[in-house]
Amino acid sequence: MLAIVVMKKRLSYLLILFLISLGAFAQKPQTVSFQSVPNTETGIKFANILKESPALNIISYEYFYNGGGVGLGDFNNDGLVDIYFSGNMQPGKLYLNKGNWKFEDITSKAGVAGKKGWKTGVSIADVNGDGLLDIYICYSGPLERESRTNELYINNGNLTFTEKAARMGVADSGYSTQAVFFDYDRDNDLDLFVINHNNKNFRNFDASFVKKMIDPDAGDRLYRNDNNVFKDVTLNSGIISNPLGYGLGISVSDLNNDGWPDLYVTNDYVEEDYLYINNRDGTFSEKLKDELGHLSNFSMGCDVADINNDGWTDVFTLDMLPEDNRRQKLLYMPDNYELYNNQLQNGFYHQLMRNMLQLNNGNGTFSEIGQLSGIFCTDWSWASLLADFNNDGSKDLFITNGYGRDMTNRDFVKFYANERLKYLRGQQSDNMFAMLQSIPITPVHDYLYLNNGNLQFTDVSTEAGFNKQTLSNGAAYADLDNDGDLDLVVNHLNAPAELFRNTLTENGNSGNWVQFTIKGPGHNSYGIGATISLTHPFTHSPDLS
Repeated sequence: MLAIVVMKKRLSYLLILFLISLGAFAQKPQTVSFQSVPNTETGIKFANILKESPALNIISYEYFYNGGGVGLGDFNNDGLVDIYFSGNMQPGKLYLNKGNWKFEDITSKAGVAGKKGWKTGVSIADVNGDGLLDIYICYSGPLERESRTNELYINNGNLTFTEKAARMGVADSGYSTQAVFFDYDRDNDLDLFVINHNNKNFRNFDASFVKKMIDPDAGDRLYRNDNNVFKDVTLNSGIISNPLGYGLGISVSDLNNDGWPDLYVTNDYVEEDYLYINNRDGTFSEKLKDELGHLSNFSMGCDVADINNDGWTDVFTLDMLPEDNRRQKLLYMPDNYELYNNQLQNGFYHQLMRNMLQLNNGNGTFSEIGQLSGIFCTDWSWASLLADFNNDGSKDLFITNGYGRDMTNRDFVKFYANERLKYLRGQQSDNMFAMLQSIPITPVHDYLYLNNGNLQFTDVSTEAGFNKQTLSNGAAYADLDNDGDLDLVVNHLNAPAELFRNTLTENGNSGNWVQFTIKGPGHNSYGIGATISLTHPFTHSPDLS
């Protein structure tokens, strides 16, 4: 189920400054550690607080605990990365990076708090091509369509913004989770893909029939940019937009190395994920069943990166399988033969409840190696970030964790299913909310895995500074202090957001790195989709795109 995760794109999709580690050509640092920077020092006071009530809770809205997002970008072009947080039930916050881990709340002046509603994912991009980063905010929740229209804040160049989603054609009113800007038709401006999720109940349906339907609320959307006015081209582009979509994550990459951006979309519940290959003519072909053998069942956050430096982009998806035996037995697991076989017979694909790492074979197929890699069970996970956190030339993995209540606890799963069905039928239960409060809350620590360079990862969460039990949703990475290593920003649930300082440089272990400034053609001012290749005469060159 996702967060939104909310800003899990590569650094190149967020910032004008690219940090690329060259550590593969040097000695590998032995460890990496992160230090939580106190909010009293940073000045960041944002907290995504959810207030349950008899009218608004996990029964009335099943994505109630999915959390808010994080967006990073240099909004005033001063060389320092700024931070935007979205909150489900409270205003968003924009913090200006003043240097030395000090941030100033400029939300009121900037005018980017957002309207009243249920805010979810955040996307940062120069949408109108003027060299200034803009902010796109997704909306969802059990609200009327007018309250769910997404917002686009255009940067005026003086740290103020003007909301122009309707004027520019991107006021999507579905149940939106996240969005990504990318140049899918390579005409040098940024187009938009929005993932939406269902909020209806489907029982005893004909899968083959429903899969062909179009849903104005749950279906994903593709918008083409025509001179800064966006046109919905979903129906003619090959994008699936049916009522079964529960979009929770999206990643963009050139998966087949033909120079055109492709898409991977994760879906919750029974609908399989979507793997869209760009046909280079304005359309996409969905190729998941042709290229993948099996995939995550409740696919949540996802990310794409070349984890073995062979020049081909791999795909990682998250699910809900706990690490320890007790929670595996305590929580409901749908992996049984009868359910699995029934799913296949009804037109759905091979899906298993665990994290998946799809290794790109370079021939139009992927091999799933999540268990081999040791990264397949990280509990109820949300954001997945593949990046080189220890500057050794290989992509590592950071994962956020936690859910508001243990809704899959075997003692409560039948209660939840029954109460949810009653609610959808318009029936009210007097004791529902009281019983809901008795469902346990189990915070879980976030995970950090270091890439060993042999298709396997080592869990260094505790020693790296991620041993605190929290509820974490959206996350993003950037070099916040310009010292050559990647720092982390995490949006917690019912707790203050946290900034984690990477201490590689402070510990004298920064490795080798290089920084590029990318300027793209036309209205793609930040060069989204650009690829940088480095070749070394003595070692295999890593993928640094």
